[in-house]
Amino acid sequence: MSQLSRPEVIITHESDLDGFVAGHLLARLARHLFQSDIPLQAWNYTNWEQRVLRERTAWVTDLSFSPRLDKPGWTIVDHHHTDTQPQHARLIHDKSKSAALLCYELCKEQGLGNARLDRLVHLTHVGDLYLAADPDFVTAVDYGALIKQYLFWNIRDLIGDDLESLVDHPLLEVVATRRRVENPLGYEFAKKSLQPLSAGVTLVDTPVGDTNAIVHRLLEERAAPQPVLATLTLRARTVSVSLRSRNGEALGVAQRLQGGGHANAAGATLPRTIQRIPDAIEYLRLTLDPKPGAGSGMQSLANAFDKLA
Repeated sequence: MSQLSRPEVIITHESDLDGFVAGHLLARLARHLFQSDIPLQAWNYTNWEQRVLRERTAWVTDLSFSPRLDKPGWTIVDHHHTDTQPQHARLIHDKSKSAALLCYELCKEQGLGNARLDRLVHLTHVGDLYLAADPDFVTAVDYGALIKQYLFWNIRDLIGDDLESLVDHPLLEVVATRRRVENPLGYEFAKKSLQPLSAGVTLVDTPVGDTNAIVHRLLEERAAPQPVLATLTLRARTVSVSLRSRNGEALGVAQRLQGGGHANAAGATLPRTIQRIPDAIEYLRLTLDPKPGAGSGMQSLANAFDKLA
C-alpha cells in the first residue's frame, strides 16, 4: 500500500455497477489514506480514450490498461484483458476478479471492510463476471440493473458515498418487478426481431426488459447463427452499442468500433455525429461488413460518418 501515490483524481467506468462500486471504494480508500476527498470521475470507453491525461497522479479502475496509462504516479486497478506490461505505472490486475473485488481487497488491507460491503462486492462480482451458476446470480443481475436503469450519477446523487445503502435498497423491488413482468415480453419480441448486421453480428431489439438477461438467454439458446449479439442505446444524442458473445468474439468487434471491455461483454460509443438509431444501424452495417466496390452510396456514407467524427 505504501506504493500508492496520492491521486489528483480517481477515474472509473461509468456504465455499470462494477465501475460504480470500484470507483467509490477507491474514493473511500483515498479518504482514509490521505484524509482528503479526491474528485471522482466516470467515463464511458470511447470518451475515456479521447480524454487528455494531464494529471501527474491518478487512480484508474475498470477501464482497460493501455500504454497511454503507463505513467509514473498512476495506479490502475483493472480486470480487462491487456497486452501492455507496465513500465512506470502500478498495475493491480486479475482477470478472474471484478474491479470492485480488486478495489475491496485494497480497502480490507486498511480495515475498511464490513458485512454489508462484503455482500455488495460479492453481488457486483457475480453480476459483472456473469457467473450464471452462482446461487446469487439473479439477485446480482438485479443489483447491476440499478446502474443500467437509473444511471451512475443519479444513483450517486441518491446515496452519496454511502455504498452500504445499496444493499437491500428499495429500488431493487422495482427492478425485480420489472424483471418478472418485462423480461418475458422483451425476450419474445427480441427473438422475432433479430437483424443480421454482418456475418458475425446480429442486432437485438429489446424495447422492454433487462437487455443483458434477454441477450444472455438468446445466446444460450443460440437463437441467431452469428456469434455476437449487439444492442443499441440512445441517450443524450449519443448512441452506444453493447456486444455479447459466448466464446470471446465480442471484444474484437468492440475494438473495431474503438471500444473495449471483456472477451464476451464489450461495447463502444459511436461517433457523435450519429444521433439516431437508424443511422447507427447503417453505420454498423458499413463498418462491420463493408462491401468492396460499393463506393458510391453506402461507402460514401460510412466515410462521411468517419470524417465528421
